[in-house]
Amino acid sequence: MRRLARALDVDLTLLKGSGEHGRVTKDDVKAALGGAAPAGAMAATGGAGIPDVPLPDFSKFGATTLVPMSRIKRISGPHLHLSWLNVPHVTQNDEADVTDTEAFRKELDDAARNDKKAPYRVSLLPFLMKAAVSALKAFPDFNSSLAASKDALIHKHYYHIGVAVDTPDGLVVPVIRDCDRKGIAEISRELGEISARARAGKLKGEEMQGGTFSISSLGGIGGTSFTPIVNAPEVAILGVARAKMAPVWDGKAFQPRLMLPLCLSYDHRVIDGASGARFTRHLAGTMEDLRRLAL
Repeated sequence: MRRLARALDVDLTLLKGSGEHGRVTKDDVKAALGGAAPAGAMAATGGAGIPDVPLPDFSKFGATTLVPMSRIKRISGPHLHLSWLNVPHVTQNDEADVTDTEAFRKELDDAARNDKKAPYRVSLLPFLMKAAVSALKAFPDFNSSLAASKDALIHKHYYHIGVAVDTPDGLVVPVIRDCDRKGIAEISRELGEISARARAGKLKGEEMQGGTFSISSLGGIGGTSFTPIVNAPEVAILGVARAKMAPVWDGKAFQPRLMLPLCLSYDHRVIDGASGARFTRHLAGTMEDLRRLAL
C-alpha cells in the first residue's frame, strides 16, 4: 500500500482510513485520486461526492468495442481529475520572439549531432527550462505548493522541472533535477536519455516525483494554444504550442519573426492574474534574449 501511495504521489497522512481500526487501505489510496470513495475515506480531498455521468447502453445505437486503458492512463487520469476538481485554473497566454534563440539552438544542435563521443540533440525545450528557472527565481510563489492548512505557501529552494513526454501508453512526466545548476548541453543529454527510457517504459517511480514546475510542449505536433492542467501539488505549468513565422512591426516595417506561443496555467488561490502575466512576460523576455540568463 505504501509503495502504491509513493507511485501515485499520495500523502498518506492526509487520508482517513476505511480499514479495520482506521487503517488506510489500497482502495483509500486509489480513492484519493478521484472517483468513488469508501465510506469515511475521503476526509481531505475535494470532489469525492460528485456523481459520475450516467452512460446509456451504446450498443443500442450500433456496434461497440471495449478497449482497456493503458496502466499509465489509469493512474494519471484520476490524478488529473483530482487536480481539476481542486485547483481553480487560470491560463495566461503570451508569445515569445525566438528568432535569435532558434538560430543559436540550430548551431548547438549541429555541434551536438556531430559529437564524436556521444551524439545528442538540442531542442528548444532546454532553453525553456532555463528560462523557467529564471522566472521561478524572480517569482518564488510559482515554485511553491499550498500548505495543507491552505493559509501558507511552501517555498522550495530547488528547481526540479517536470517535462511531459508522449509515450505509446500515454503521457508521463519525468523530472529533471537541479536545472538551475545545469547548462543547455547537460540538460539536453539528460532530457534525451530520460525521454528514451520513458518511451521504453523503463522509468522508475522516483524519477517522476519531486517536481516544482512542469512544462508540456506540443510544438512538434501543432496547435496554436491549449490549457494544460496544473500538476498538483505544483501551482503552475507551462504549455508550449508550435512556433510560427509572423510579421512583426519593428517601428519602421514588418519583419518576419519566429513567434512561440506560451500557455501558462496556474492555481488562482496562490497566483493572481497580474503575477501570471508578469511571470509569462519574464519568461518570454528571457527566451527572446538569452543574455538575461547571465544576469
